[in-house]
Amino acid sequence: MIPARGYAAEDATTPLGPFNFERREVGENDVLIDILYCGVCHSDLHQARNEWGNSIFPMVPGHEIVGRISRVGSGVTKFKEGDLAGIGCFVDSCRTCSSCQEGLEQYCEVHNVGTYNSTELDGKTPTYGGYSSQIVVDEKYTLKVAESLDLSRVAPLLCAGITTYSPLRHWKVGPGHKLGVVGLGGLGHMAVKLGASLGAEVTVLSTSPNKEADARALGAHKFAVTRDASHLAEYSNYFDFILDTVSAPHDLNLYLSMLRRDGTMILVGAPPEPTPLASFSLIPKRARVVGSMIGGIAETQEMLDYCAEHNILSDVEVIPINEINQAYERMLRSDVKYRFVIDMASL
Repeated sequence: MIPARGYAAEDATTPLGPFNFERREVGENDVLIDILYCGVCHSDLHQARNEWGNSIFPMVPGHEIVGRISRVGSGVTKFKEGDLAGIGCFVDSCRTCSSCQEGLEQYCEVHNVGTYNSTELDGKTPTYGGYSSQIVVDEKYTLKVAESLDLSRVAPLLCAGITTYSPLRHWKVGPGHKLGVVGLGGLGHMAVKLGASLGAEVTVLSTSPNKEADARALGAHKFAVTRDASHLAEYSNYFDFILDTVSAPHDLNLYLSMLRRDGTMILVGAPPEPTPLASFSLIPKRARVVGSMIGGIAETQEMLDYCAEHNILSDVEVIPINEINQAYERMLRSDVKYRFVIDMASL
């Protein structure tokens, strides 16, 4: 076993603190990655505080991982020692179900192995995430990262980037489409950058008037304050797509009124409580509400390559690991532009 250091939540009410544990030995098809940066996702906070009711403790969060490979197994063909590598939201899957066979491992119908707060395929061994010194992962679930990029700004692409890229690609959002983005946080700011890059007209729908300048700087063409009815009149029956990135309780019916006939509202945020949905928000316009969850390995690699080609990176604030608990509190206040990233050299 390989000794590792990290930060962990011992239970749902205790602040994260130093935690020593062990990684498995490097197997034939594994790579050992020395972690350089790890993004801080809002789902880390949800899980660390057991807000979704499925938390496994002790928990080492983190699924936006960038590092350098320090050891490879004898059967590894994609990577060599010294290569940069990324790890996203999952580190294994059953590999045999229809979703896995189609390259949609994120929807594995047997057991998708989360990077943390999950178990290995044996159903018993807990997984620990990227708030740590090292991680061992099968090369099949490891991603290539370009050497030319700012690695701290690459890390959030492994969740925030792919969470927004995947639905935009799946529903073929592009030139001629009007795209509304609900919320301008870690997910929302990537949705704006990617949506604009793909050729859509992007409008940010926000409760905060003071975010307009930032939204436009990120690439948004329009901005609407959703608390002001006068701002919304021009957006009735307006959008082809709305990408909802908000993880706090909010009224979906308000946004559905902005869809055109046959419009699609895509949910990628995950509020902790169910959200009421009125049938007559959908029926008169044959509207759709759909969900999307990250992407498979091939699509995540496609996203990383696309972002490298178009110089699309996350806007981040880099912090030392000992500020993680303060970062969680600041996330709750939306006090970050737009993603915290941990410099693991501080561990």
